[in-house]
Amino acid sequence: MFEPSALPRVFAVPPGTDFPKALVRGLQARHEGTPPEALARVQLVVNTRRMARRVRELFDQGPPCLLPRLSLITDLGESVDLAQVPPAIPPLRRRLELTQLVSKLLDQQPDLAARSSVFDLSDSLAALIDEMQGEGVSPDAIRNLDISDLSGHWARAQAFIGIADNFIDTGVDALDMQARQRRVVLNLIDRWTAEPPQHPVILAGSTGSRGTTLMLMEAVARLPQGALILPGFDFDQPADVWTDLDDALTSEDHPQYRFRKLMAQLGLKPDQIRPWTQDTPPSPARNRLVTLALRPAPITDAWMSEGPQLTGLDSAAADLTLVEAQSPRAEALAIALRLREAAESGQTAALITPDRMLTRQVSAALDRWDILPDDSAGLPLQLSPPGRFLRHVANLFARRLDGEALLTLLKHPLCHDGGDRGAHLLHTRDLELDLRRNGPPFPDGRSLTEFAIRKEAPNAWMQWLVRHFCDQPIGDELALPDWVARLRDLAESISAGSAGDAGTLWDKNAGQKALSVLSALEAEAHHGGSMNARDFADLLGALLAGEEVRDRDAPHPHIMIWGTLEARVQGADLLILGGLNEGSWPEAAAPDPWLNRQMRDKVGLLLPERRIGLSAHDFQQAIGAPEVWLTRATRSDDAETVPSRWLNRLTNLLQGLPDQGGREALSQMRARGRKWLRWSEQLEAAPRIEPAPRPSPRPPVAARPRRLSVTEIKRLIRDPYAIYAKHVLRLRPLDPLVQAPDALLRGIVIHEILEHFVKDSVLDTALLTRENFLKRAENLLAQHVAWPTARKLWLARLDRIADDFLSAETARHGDGGPVSFEAKMNLVLAPLDFAIVGRADRVDLNSRGAVRLIDYKTGAPPSESQQAKFEKQLLIEAAIAEQGGIEGLNPLPVAEAVFVGMGGTYKEVLAPLAKEPPDKVIAELRELISAYLEPDQGFTARRMLHKDTDVGDYDHLARFGEWDRTSDSAPEVLT
Repeated sequence: MFEPSALPRVFAVPPGTDFPKALVRGLQARHEGTPPEALARVQLVVNTRRMARRVRELFDQGPPCLLPRLSLITDLGESVDLAQVPPAIPPLRRRLELTQLVSKLLDQQPDLAARSSVFDLSDSLAALIDEMQGEGVSPDAIRNLDISDLSGHWARAQAFIGIADNFIDTGVDALDMQARQRRVVLNLIDRWTAEPPQHPVILAGSTGSRGTTLMLMEAVARLPQGALILPGFDFDQPADVWTDLDDALTSEDHPQYRFRKLMAQLGLKPDQIRPWTQDTPPSPARNRLVTLALRPAPITDAWMSEGPQLTGLDSAAADLTLVEAQSPRAEALAIALRLREAAESGQTAALITPDRMLTRQVSAALDRWDILPDDSAGLPLQLSPPGRFLRHVANLFARRLDGEALLTLLKHPLCHDGGDRGAHLLHTRDLELDLRRNGPPFPDGRSLTEFAIRKEAPNAWMQWLVRHFCDQPIGDELALPDWVARLRDLAESISAGSAGDAGTLWDKNAGQKALSVLSALEAEAHHGGSMNARDFADLLGALLAGEEVRDRDAPHPHIMIWGTLEARVQGADLLILGGLNEGSWPEAAAPDPWLNRQMRDKVGLLLPERRIGLSAHDFQQAIGAPEVWLTRATRSDDAETVPSRWLNRLTNLLQGLPDQGGREALSQMRARGRKWLRWSEQLEAAPRIEPAPRPSPRPPVAARPRRLSVTEIKRLIRDPYAIYAKHVLRLRPLDPLVQAPDALLRGIVIHEILEHFVKDSVLDTALLTRENFLKRAENLLAQHVAWPTARKLWLARLDRIADDFLSAETARHGDGGPVSFEAKMNLVLAPLDFAIVGRADRVDLNSRGAVRLIDYKTGAPPSESQQAKFEKQLLIEAAIAEQGGIEGLNPLPVAEAVFVGMGGTYKEVLAPLAKEPPDKVIAELRELISAYLEPDQGFTARRMLHKDTDVGDYDHLARFGEWDRTSDSAPEVLT
């Protein structure tokens, strides 16, 4: 197939060319006129399964022929003659073993790292071990590094890196995947050295970025009939630029660096790399522009010398469109519009980006036109229904069951789907409403059974619920096999439901993938040691996050979404390079907790810029396609973005070449992008909707309330609309599902503590002691407050004010004492036939037979001026007491009414009874109520709130935000 050559044989394909198509075309051209079996003797080695599939598809398109022997680099050890190399140790086993060792090290030396970082450190260490094995770096090379100025950090790092010795020097019977691959390649090279194959061996599509692959490529190039075919080789790059790429520390991020390294290994010059085919790339002028734009940073002065000689900029940019959107959403919508046009015209189009958020936004935008793109990445398994379900079930072992966790699982589509799911959802809805109204915040078997009795839920469903959701947390460590067995049994039981039929947890593609992950963990669990429930849940989440699942729904045949890896082996009429911002494309280099750049370079490990260089090569390859879109968002959700370094170089170079038409070409690129952005804005444009006016409804007098509580008078004054919504519309706020130790609960509990304590002391004042008070508080807090932190915090606050409260209470007992707690109050305002009702926290009679009213406040008590105008609770209670409206008491004069503040400090605020006597209060109250019983009086929203930041229960109903306190109210007569 090839003529004899004294030099290693290396071919290449220029950027922008469809590499698999060029590969097949070159093979077919070299075998024209040869016997059919000649092509079958060719051994074609490619680097990915996607490449192999694409090559096979291209051969299947004809003409008919015998196919070459296709294989992958990673499959070279599967042949019979290399069967003596044992299988690789599963990565999961190594991961579990590493986790145990790191955990033990942290137990021995807790100051090395936080306990929560066990899995992250294990994964990072596993990646380092893989890299050391792939690059042929021994632990001794790292151990012998001369590090004098980083002694403290280096000592800690070596404590972890020392673990790698146990895994690298394990012998030939226990090899990791990277170690086994290197051993296979070494054996293969030894065999080729002894008996060079006489048939053609072609390695295509690899850039040699890993040490083992580079070693194999060098061996293939030196075979008698061996050849390399490089993708995206820059034939336009000058020789002096190639020479300047020798230093990895300054050139690793250049797109052609890996090829320079390969040529140095083979002793080749750039002009000795030959084109694989004679076909020209889609846009030679654009390739010349890009190669100049991407020159290494130290020699970008070449722009000044070579830029004026650059020609054909109009043709280079003719099929380039630059979209600079204001937001990621606008970027996604513009991309979706272009993909829609491609779908309608039959053009094949692909979005290439490493930004998964952008791909999801584009997919969502395409959904409005029922276009399902062929997404090569799929969905992370942890975000699929089975993945989420398994993570929720695992959390049952690690956390105390709360209402949110319970209902999250009960409403999951895989829960109770074995049978009778409709009835299950009805019972779940009833349970949710009951938990919102009645609690408790942490459901248990007793509370769920009480719910079942109240709502007459089926016994079988309730037993299933209690058995599988309650009492699941496990505080002790268990062996990993036990955790896996418990998880699988519980997940399958919850999925099956109370009917006992098998659920669909393991069905469909996502279910099968989740089952394979769990089965693999089950098979290797005996290597995982013991762990607690939280660590097991974290381990499961990490394993699920490492897998992806693709939907089997038929996608659109011409609309694709690719990652940068897939783009290397595919071709399309239109390529959209999306998310071209720093941190996205290229992605920021991951931090390395073990070795810095200089240390990596000294021992021969890969530099962090390697990934940036690979991304740069992907960019250079993709931008040479027939038609290309370059898109970015100028702002993210919270800040301005920085354009990708490659896009920045390209635009700066064009901007600096006005005489060659570069500035005009860039302007036209942006103009084409702005056109699509305008269209996307029109797509999102909505007709203007006038903001809602400030409501002031006027319901019929018969529909207005005839009874309010004492505490609701304040609301009637400040926010009449809330009274309308509650009593006329009869709307009640839905209580939050996630209950918290809020101010309302604190007020209820503190009231109960004070009531019980003062009741106990009525007959025996000796009980008015600090010890009794705090003991009573501690007991009631334990009974009513389910959050340990809140219990301790609230008890500490009571402890801080106990002395002041007890001193004041002793004084009150010396001048009479309490006669009633939570006393009912009722006052009918004549002739309005309107009732004021309520309960007095505490009613005392002093030594003179007069009433003392006490109201406890856990917040700040209102001042006297606030009470006179708005906070009229105690003033109204005093008026009711003098009218004989307190149950069990005759009409008596009120000597004192006081708010007792039980917040951060003890404080008493007297009601201004002298300035606001009961007769005046009753008259003003009658006037207020009478006004709201008039037909032309509206219930204005947020009429006199204390602060603009105050939040009402019905603000959303009043559409507050479309208006503010400066807006005039809009009366609305309701019939």
